[in-house]
Amino acid sequence: MTAPLVQVTDLRVEVGGRTLLDGVHLRAYPGRVTALLGASGCGKTTTGLALLGEYPEGAKVSGTVLTPAGAVGYVPQHPATVLNPARRIGALLGELGPRSAVEDALRRARLDDPAAVLRRFPHQLSGGQQQRVVIAQALLFGARVLVADEPTTGQDPETKRHLVTELAALVRDGLALVLLSHDLDVVRELADEVVMLRGGRVVRAGAWDEVPAVSPRRSAEPTAPVLAARHLTARHPGGALALADVTLTLGAGECLALTGRSGSGKTTLGRCLAGLHSAYQGTVTLDGRPLPRSLRSRSRAELAAVQYVFQDARAAFDERRPVAGQVARAAVRLGGLGPAEADGAAARLLAELGVPTTGRPAELSGGELQRAALARALVANPRVLVCDEITSGLDALSRRLILDHLAGLRDRTGLALLLITHDRAAADILADRTLDLQTVPSGGVSGSLSTAR
Repeated sequence: MTAPLVQVTDLRVEVGGRTLLDGVHLRAYPGRVTALLGASGCGKTTTGLALLGEYPEGAKVSGTVLTPAGAVGYVPQHPATVLNPARRIGALLGELGPRSAVEDALRRARLDDPAAVLRRFPHQLSGGQQQRVVIAQALLFGARVLVADEPTTGQDPETKRHLVTELAALVRDGLALVLLSHDLDVVRELADEVVMLRGGRVVRAGAWDEVPAVSPRRSAEPTAPVLAARHLTARHPGGALALADVTLTLGAGECLALTGRSGSGKTTLGRCLAGLHSAYQGTVTLDGRPLPRSLRSRSRAELAAVQYVFQDARAAFDERRPVAGQVARAAVRLGGLGPAEADGAAARLLAELGVPTTGRPAELSGGELQRAALARALVANPRVLVCDEITSGLDALSRRLILDHLAGLRDRTGLALLLITHDRAAADILADRTLDLQTVPSGGVSGSLSTAR
């Protein structure tokens, strides 16, 4: 193998007491693809920008980063941010070389009609075309290394396929590609080597092999219900009917997926079970004993037994207080632990879920904050966990980490799961049964139950 174009050795980046990267090693070779894989907030972008010599303001940096001088190009996730919206593409690229060189770079970036592209403003190009213009710009700078930061995020399947083909062609021409991604399919197709990051550390490096799959779904053994709802009829605050005569049971170690269209009452049903919505008729029981309708009327043991993880994790945290402290407070309030024990329990759970143990909510990515919300619920050692769209909007690895953790808890501890979701794939992975809520003409909902095969 030829000598590497990029050599990163023991790179450590710290900002304001928080470690973003901790001893990262990386190599990139001409004609090969090195993929940085990891969940949101794991350090991919920080590593990629380090190859350009760019670091967050106030960062303390140690280690070495060796790259070809001036020969590293960067394609951001949102390419429009680096294209001047007031200038045509011809004016932007014309400063970098003669017309013939510009057109050649656009063709290498797989823009087949360079003359037409040069006449347009950035907003007149699709997102995929904007990406290719940024790639052409890097080629005109003489880039021998290209850092592509989540290049397929938010793209339709056809555009994604085209971009993968274009990047592969550039690599065949001798470019070294450093691919930052959480798209497992794209990494599997392109990467020669994978460097997996978690919490700013390299947890695996080497040739691509299959990332361990989530624990397979299994049919639950019939058990006495831990939680049951009988003939629930609920209303919204204005009096409109939200649920009409819904009944369900949930056994230990069982996962019930609650599906249905938006507005079908899924969240209302979950909130009734957790004591967050008290305007209902019917009964909710835990181990056969009625649960008070309101959260305020439930004992500490009842509060701990049924925990709720919200879809909007950011709104569920106090922005002024460290996240780890908020998780630890739940361990004190609901788990009965002392302060030192609670701090230790919070740190262990956050570490298991790949969440930094320092920092306030604004310093965490969306995926990290969702996993922190899960940790805050789990630190109470619940019997039942109500998960409201907790995989919505997450990257593939954050989603997989959460599903895998829940599957393990279900199997090891008998945790009962109510998974409120539009994510049919998540339901297929975890659920033993599915309750599908359907809007009925009266304005309420009805449920149809199916058992997983």
